[in-house]
Amino acid sequence: MPLSEILHNEGLVGASFVEAHHLPLPTRIAFIGNYLPRQCGIATFTTDLCTAVAAEYGSGCLFAIPVNDPDSSYEYPERVRLELAQEDWASYERAAEFLNFNGNDLVCMQHEYGIFGGIAGSHILALLRKLKMPLVTTLHTVLSAPDENQRAVLEEIAHLSDRLIVMSEHAACLLRDVYDVPCEKIDVIPHGVPDLPFMDPNYFKDLFGTEGKFVLLTFGLLSPNKGIENVIRALPAILAKHSNLVYIVSGATHPHIKRREGERYREELKALAEECGVSSHVIFNNRFVSEEELVEHVGAADIYITPYRQEAQVVSGTLAIAVGAGKAIISTPYWHARELLADERGVLVPFDDPDSITEAAIRLLDNDAERHAMRKRAYLYSRGTTWQSTAQAYMASFQRARLERMLRPRAALPDIYAVKATGGIPMLDTGHLSNMTDDTGILQHAIFTVPNSLEGYTTDDNARALIVATLLRASALSARHEHVRLSQRYLSFLLLAFYNKTGRFRNFLSYDRRWQ
Repeated sequence: MPLSEILHNEGLVGASFVEAHHLPLPTRIAFIGNYLPRQCGIATFTTDLCTAVAAEYGSGCLFAIPVNDPDSSYEYPERVRLELAQEDWASYERAAEFLNFNGNDLVCMQHEYGIFGGIAGSHILALLRKLKMPLVTTLHTVLSAPDENQRAVLEEIAHLSDRLIVMSEHAACLLRDVYDVPCEKIDVIPHGVPDLPFMDPNYFKDLFGTEGKFVLLTFGLLSPNKGIENVIRALPAILAKHSNLVYIVSGATHPHIKRREGERYREELKALAEECGVSSHVIFNNRFVSEEELVEHVGAADIYITPYRQEAQVVSGTLAIAVGAGKAIISTPYWHARELLADERGVLVPFDDPDSITEAAIRLLDNDAERHAMRKRAYLYSRGTTWQSTAQAYMASFQRARLERMLRPRAALPDIYAVKATGGIPMLDTGHLSNMTDDTGILQHAIFTVPNSLEGYTTDDNARALIVATLLRASALSARHEHVRLSQRYLSFLLLAFYNKTGRFRNFLSYDRRWQ
């Protein structure tokens, strides 16, 4: 599909507008965010997004800059060109210098407060403030009640970014209502999912020794806010009705949780299963599964369950994948689930309510027609969110960011907080500007501080000098005397440079006032 059509379909910008500017696709794209083999959802997402963009548009000079957590290192693939040390502020500045020197077309950052160093992940601002190319930021967390530091960081990221991408309408509403981000700056692009066939779960069950049984599944990194204990508490009543059932909990413990608490949560879940008399019906797969294994795990599930305990979650990659695989789903009503499972694409149950999980599971297991109809609705809904479609939508957002930057250039180092420090900056010394300007205009070159009349004048230099003199007139950092005179001198040069016969500008004027 032509990019202009994608932009038009996404509502990003008119197709004729794109075609009129003939802007080539970006090829030098840097993705900042965690990256596999680091074990986290952001790493999986960034890796999948890079892979999808490369598959759709060619790998070109596409590369990744991941963040390493303290005391960790990873065997990254060749696509990783540079690494950020989470708590090393200087590494963020070095990365900015690398990106600017490398001449990138665009940077795409995956933002989550916890992956960057500093208060509320503020170290990333040291990188973003120095970027000279367009920035598109994907927000994986948008808080409805941020603290002062979280708000300040996100507001500056929003200011520095040319486009903001969120994965749900609820997140877009929060950006508008809580952070005052203008609607026209926000793109809603759903979480990408693998393009999987719609298959019978029984096809995969022999891989797990669960053939002939119903399979409930929860997968993803293990942490106490996942609410898995509520499914285990629901199992005795479910097994009383369907004894040929197993519950698979697939995924390693989240590295941050494991560093602080070890495997305490997993051991508590195992002890609870023993206490409830269902341990023989619960399978713990304690490892971070590959994409191929993930397809098999999700494929084997009759019902996928996300029993999360907190409402404030604007995106769940595991839920998106389950929808993309056409699973019957039971979920608590966190923000992303309410949106993704609307129109009977899943069943929502209250938070921390094992009885409701029991009731929903039994109803779906008892009613094959309802369960399969739910699967089909989910699968058909997900067809527009495969990674190929996601890559196309991201490229459309990238192109809009570049077009907008082209039409509205911005100064380097656009730090909205820098203005607070201007009280200590001395008045600008414009003596050299005046020294380089004579009755004709500004000379092209100097030897140190001495104007070099042999090089004469150029129209482009006088145009730049006109911009400077005009800005100086409005600046509080310089005296205003003579700036009107300088503006008139440079504007007069531009008038002289314009050649009526051709309707074009001449550029080089020798010191003896002859056009070259």
